[in-house]
Amino acid sequence: MSDVFPLGEVPKSLGEIPKRMLAWVIRPDREGDPEKSMKLEEVPVPQPGPNDAIVLVMGAGVNFNGVWAARGKPVSVFKMHNEPMHIAGSDASGIVWKVGDQVRRWKVGDEVVIHCNQSCGQCPECNGLDPMACSEQKIWGYETSWGSFAQFTKVQAQQLLKKPKQLDWLQAASYGLTYFTAYRMLVHQAEVTAGDNVLVWGAAGGLGVFAVQICRMLGANPIAVVGGKDKVDLVKSLGASACIDRNDYPDLMYKPPETPERQKARMEACKRFGKSVREFTSGKDVDVVFEHVGQQTFPTSVFLAKKFGKIVICGATTGFNLEFDVRHLWMRQKQILGSHFANAYQAERANQLVHEGKIHPVLDQVFPFEKTAYAHALMAANKHKGKMGIAVQAAAAQSTDAQAA
Repeated sequence: MSDVFPLGEVPKSLGEIPKRMLAWVIRPDREGDPEKSMKLEEVPVPQPGPNDAIVLVMGAGVNFNGVWAARGKPVSVFKMHNEPMHIAGSDASGIVWKVGDQVRRWKVGDEVVIHCNQSCGQCPECNGLDPMACSEQKIWGYETSWGSFAQFTKVQAQQLLKKPKQLDWLQAASYGLTYFTAYRMLVHQAEVTAGDNVLVWGAAGGLGVFAVQICRMLGANPIAVVGGKDKVDLVKSLGASACIDRNDYPDLMYKPPETPERQKARMEACKRFGKSVREFTSGKDVDVVFEHVGQQTFPTSVFLAKKFGKIVICGATTGFNLEFDVRHLWMRQKQILGSHFANAYQAERANQLVHEGKIHPVLDQVFPFEKTAYAHALMAANKHKGKMGIAVQAAAAQSTDAQAA
């Protein structure tokens, strides 16, 4: 038995676990920027618990939580789990290689996509409310170790989803975290229905490309906000009813501390922006705002939602401290809805739409396994383009080396 399987191929010895594997490892004494923190190492292959599965990773998706894990900010991953090392990565496709003795739904050889929510499966919240309410709920590959940037990963069997046959390994590895997050936000939290006008911030990004598609599939009207004219064609091809370039409103973003003059300019820009939005909604305010930008856009989001409208938010890439005029919230009876990833049922339902060809992943750049840290460095510097994938055991021919912009 070989100590390490060769990269870029599926071993013929299906189900045979080697002693060691290659993995991109973060350790407590070198947290920092990704190319300093992430190092390629040989480590032992994990063993499954009774309800776990070991998956041969074919492709992995790059997300910003890998940058956070590398930096140890906003919180060190080592405060969230007890492993002596951290393997990041919360998106993957692969082949089931070994299962625990209590696993019934999956067998060795199954081709799968992995969703990133872990929960205990035993508490009342898991068995009647929502596994996302579990006191032990964690995001695999961020709040837990054994993520996707390794030849093998360890997951709970409930994280497994059937891989869509029409997708290659890299496409299949690209969509789970962002798509399932957007699905829960729009379908279950905001309860978007046909005819709703939905303002989508960052519509050409990892979350936005799925928000646009989900809205269109539901019969809603997605008004896409993008950061550049070069992104208009993409979001329109995905079904955006209209597209607005936020660069046309340079004073729109909220950036504290704010002088009275700067606040006045921002409010004027906000009103002009709102007028542009209403040109695409027959003069109406939007029913739902799809938020993930946070500090810079949130005052505008609260201002623009209609009476009894909803602002649904899953993150805050420009800052976590949100400021807005609360009068617009209470006097017009709007709702702010928090949302976090998705449970297994929602992920299964969303994944079925990919199987049916109703939702399409958008994968922009693919790198070989050896450039995993480099890909995260691009993301940290905002020099990447769209969604990035990493070829692990997938054939090297599927990967294309991309350079920094």
